[in-house]
Amino acid sequence: MWRELRRVGALSLGQGVWALPATPAFEQGLERAVTLIERGAGDALILEARGRDQAQAERLEALFTASREEEWAEFIAESVKYEAEIERELAQEKFTLAELDEEEQSLERLRRWYRDLKLRDLFGAPSANEAESRLKRCQTQLDDFAERVYAAAHRQ
Repeated sequence: MWRELRRVGALSLGQGVWALPATPAFEQGLERAVTLIERGAGDALILEARGRDQAQAERLEALFTASREEEWAEFIAESVKYEAEIERELAQEKFTLAELDEEEQSLERLRRWYRDLKLRDLFGAPSANEAESRLKRCQTQLDDFAERVYAAAHRQ
């Protein structure tokens, strides 16, 4: 259950206490978590809450943003690894359709991850823009790699 809550972007506020913004983006994940809790014969108590004052609301927003920032940093690191992988394939001239398929699948995984993070990033974490740029760069690199693969396939 806690994995499901973390996956949808919930914050752990203490033992068994989790927080999610009350938006449609989080509703499905919350429902999955409740189903898992009930399946395990546990009890889920869903409450609506807000910061007691503006300072508390801002603190909660900052916690959510910090959590998203960690996720964006991880995404960026994986994007850098993807870019390095493409560079290795180019350097080795590994222009095969099988390799292209593998790289397309890896990029699709990054795209899905980006969409999920973007959906959860309600308050606009600072690294979101860099992540978007990295994803675009990954796409450009894959396009270049694909052109070389197709050219190599036509030469055979």
